[in-house]
Amino acid sequence: MHILRNIFMVIFLLLVSKSVYAKTIQIDFTPDDSFSIEVAHIDVGDTIEWLPNADHNVEFLGGPNMNSLPEKANFNVSYSANFDLPGVYLYQCTPHGNMGMLGLVVVGNNLNNLKEIEEIELSPIAKSVLQRLIIKISK
Repeated sequence: MHILRNIFMVIFLLLVSKSVYAKTIQIDFTPDDSFSIEVAHIDVGDTIEWLPNADHNVEFLGGPNMNSLPEKANFNVSYSANFDLPGVYLYQCTPHGNMGMLGLVVVGNNLNNLKEIEEIELSPIAKSVLQRLIIKISK
C-alpha cells in the first residue's frame, strides 16, 4: 500500500512542479504585419498565446514532428499552444505568409530539425525572412 501511495505522490509532484515552472509567453501582431516576438525561445512544457486580431492568425508549417503540430488558429480569437516536444517550429499568418509574416519557436534550445525548417517551400520574400530569423537564433 505504501508503494502505491508513493507512486501517486511522485506523479502528483511531477505534475505540480511542471505547472509551477511552465510559463506562458504572449505574442501580439504588429501594425507592420509581423509578430511582436519573431523568435521565441521557450522551455519544454511552456505555452505561447497569440493575442486576438481580426486580420491575422497562426498556422504552423513545420516542427520536430509534422504529425503533432498545433492546429491552425482562427481569426480574431486568442490562440494558445503548449510545446512538449523540443525543436524548432515555423509558423505564419495564413494570408500574409507569402509576404514574410513568419515566426519561429525554439523549444529547449534544440536545433536538431533546423535543416528541415530551412527546406520548407516558401515564397522568395518569406524565404528571405526565414533566413533572417535563423540568423537571430544563431546569436
